[in-house]
Amino acid sequence: MKLGVDVLFEKQLDLLRGKRVGLITNPTGVDGALVSIIERFRAHAGVNLVALYGPEHGVRGNAQAGEFVDFFQDAQLGLPVFSLYGQALKLPTQPLENIDAMMREFDTQHTGKTVEHTMLCGVDVLVFDLQDVGTRVYTYIATMAYAMRAAAEAGIPFVVLDRPNPIGGVAMEGPILEYPAHSSFIGLYPVPLRHGMTAGELARLFNAKFLEKPVTLSVVAMEGWRRSDWYDDTGLAWVVPSPNMPTLDTATVYPGQVLLEGTNLSEGRGTTKPFEFFGAPWIDGYVLTCELKALGLAGATFRETWFAPTFSKWAGERCGGCQLHVTDRERFRSVTVVLAILQTIRRLYGAKLELHADYFDKVMGTASVRAEFERGDDYAAIAARWEAGLAEFARMRAEFLLYW
Repeated sequence: MKLGVDVLFEKQLDLLRGKRVGLITNPTGVDGALVSIIERFRAHAGVNLVALYGPEHGVRGNAQAGEFVDFFQDAQLGLPVFSLYGQALKLPTQPLENIDAMMREFDTQHTGKTVEHTMLCGVDVLVFDLQDVGTRVYTYIATMAYAMRAAAEAGIPFVVLDRPNPIGGVAMEGPILEYPAHSSFIGLYPVPLRHGMTAGELARLFNAKFLEKPVTLSVVAMEGWRRSDWYDDTGLAWVVPSPNMPTLDTATVYPGQVLLEGTNLSEGRGTTKPFEFFGAPWIDGYVLTCELKALGLAGATFRETWFAPTFSKWAGERCGGCQLHVTDRERFRSVTVVLAILQTIRRLYGAKLELHADYFDKVMGTASVRAEFERGDDYAAIAARWEAGLAEFARMRAEFLLYW
């Protein structure tokens, strides 16, 4: 298969020829041979690269989740590098015990995440080349939407170089975000938690349905990618999209396990298995594992584990918990599984499990799921209520799909 960046250079370079190019990218912006798009642009006489823009984690991917990313002038490249994650809002220094609360607050804010009009001075076309992971809350998609808005206001075209949805383009999970009540930087528009779309397809959807002023949009589609393909079906090397997304296994469990960020459970940040490990100091890993395995959740099994995160929640404290293993990824439904996990922990440990209401609801995209969970509804019954919304979303998205 061929990535959008490879198709661009082979067939569609006229989109950029003779124009001053601004590029939104990070270490995932590589071609099929792992050559950086920045280097390919700089080496090609037909491309005049004049500015770089970095999402959360930065152009170099060296900033942790929620970390302020500053503007800088890259001495080696001779280019300005604009931050699209905190440029206008620098976080204050906080005591360590408040750091997770601070990140939850910052991560949902719109301030400091948009492309300011001054960042587009001298730019004729804006190009987006980032690897998404298939979950609504992953912030690269919000960055894309904000950049599309800015390009529309500036009257310049926007080009998306498409990449695979690493967890496939068929299955969808979770509730549809209630818009605009629960719109935030970790979920702008009414799409499900696991959306089953590529960045290019989402751009087409956003442009037609949600942007107040549509942008002149071009999506350079991949060649040879099928909706049923997972990332390891493509033959492409996995480039880490962000510091806590080290493998395809991480991306597979992420649509549900990211909800643990809205609780007082460790979601495994600060370990070698973020989002696969989960637990807390007050959990007995053996007991929890036995209870979860007894549920017989489709496509999943659990293994007792003990860990001490090096940062984030419960840093330096020994946590009991589990590792979530996916045994059949076609049957596995991460959002349903995480509800089963939370329901089991609540049954075993009661009020020791805390939900951070606002953030949990922002991640879920609705307050109804938390309300149903708090009143004791069964996890399967909660998940069943999403099906009508997912079916409607499938019908709505159909005209914007590029792959079959």
